[in-house]
Amino acid sequence: MHFDIDLLGFVAAFCTTAAFIPQVIKVWRERSAAGVSLGMYCIFCFGVLLWLIYGLIIHAWPLAINNGITLLLASSVLVMKWRFERPMPANV
Repeated sequence: MHFDIDLLGFVAAFCTTAAFIPQVIKVWRERSAAGVSLGMYCIFCFGVLLWLIYGLIIHAWPLAINNGITLLLASSVLVMKWRFERPMPANV
């Protein structure tokens, strides 16, 4: 019996990547990221970027592809946090 290690990697990466989808949807729908830790997401995005670069360098496609997607999802939460929590300009 042949075990495909890349398939294991794709399934594991899919699960950890898909875990961010509910957070993105929640922040988007509520137009608030008040409960989201800015520090945690900044450090996490940097770490995911490093994993993406590592995966590209060693040609580990399950790692690279899914970390690229995770980086997009986590970064979108950061962008929405910044956008939804900035003070609105006063009418002049």
